[in-house]
Amino acid sequence: MKCPYCENQETKVIDSRPTEDGHAIRRRRGCERCGKRFTTYEKIEQSIIMIIKKDGRREAFDRDKVANGIIKACEKRPVPMAEIERMTNDIERGLNNLMEKEVKSEFIGELVMDELKKVDEVAYVRFASVYRQFTDVNTFIKEIEKLVGNKDEK
Repeated sequence: MKCPYCENQETKVIDSRPTEDGHAIRRRRGCERCGKRFTTYEKIEQSIIMIIKKDGRREAFDRDKVANGIIKACEKRPVPMAEIERMTNDIERGLNNLMEKEVKSEFIGELVMDELKKVDEVAYVRFASVYRQFTDVNTFIKEIEKLVGNKDEK
């Protein structure tokens, strides 16, 4: 690892520990030449997952898009950022565990709705209304009736 201060190639690891989420290793390093310390992170390199959009276009999976969609759905709701991060991580991990190179965007939308339904029903309905492109109040009512019906069955 090259020192970011003097660009010396000789550095040593002083301390290693997992990050809070456990998905990376935080390493504290010291430069053998200038003596300055810096931090690096080591994590598993994930293969790129291509998302097949509704119109047939393909684009690389972007976890920030998923997180932003969840954040918008949870706006002004009592859902902490830690929970949003957990949902985003679970969705990303689930996609990586599929071992698929390509996934339809509809599948990701369903994963997001499944997570939101468990955490906050209002956020779920908000996301579903945009994702499923509700066109009128009756569509909203049907979705809420499904939600209430599933609750009654439990």
